[in-house]
Amino acid sequence: MDENIVWHNYAVDKAHRSEQKRHKPCVLWFTGYSGSGKSTVAGALESALHQQGVHTYLLDGDNVRHGLCKDLGFSDEDRVENIRRVGELSKLMADAGLVVLTAFISPFQAERDMVRSLLDDGEFIEVFLDTPLDVCEQRDPKGLYKKARAGEIKHFTGIDSDYQAPVNPEVTLDTSKNSLSDSVEQLVAYLKTRNIIG
Repeated sequence: MDENIVWHNYAVDKAHRSEQKRHKPCVLWFTGYSGSGKSTVAGALESALHQQGVHTYLLDGDNVRHGLCKDLGFSDEDRVENIRRVGELSKLMADAGLVVLTAFISPFQAERDMVRSLLDDGEFIEVFLDTPLDVCEQRDPKGLYKKARAGEIKHFTGIDSDYQAPVNPEVTLDTSKNSLSDSVEQLVAYLKTRNIIG
């Protein structure tokens, strides 16, 4: 780090922002295979929280690659950098007092742990979409599994690139068994038990 770069502390901090918003900040980190339901569940949860007056922001893997990470590919190294950038952005948004929802395959445990380490204790909530690979491949909402099986896409998670399932996620959902409304209810209940929302 350049010694000429100094972190500035200001009078308005995370605690003040949270108090004004009447809820605690956190990062709900949705992880799982492509087609597991990450974006769908995160979007439905954001809608439910918004209706309750919770200040949220949803960071979606595809959307982030249109701007912040558009220079990155899908090699292991680029995936690590993608998650590093999103982790840093999530940290800033949590500092702003928001409930941040992120929908990223984020296949590597080390990178998810890295994001957890950026946040204060209890602010990182790992949500594992434990939907079986064969179900995700049957859904194939973007036709990506078909392309990966045909060799048109390289480094595709679950086909020719590893996915390391979370060791101890805060919440586990299987969208092949749970309805969307059940998944949202489970997450809202979890946030209430953690006193993040009222």
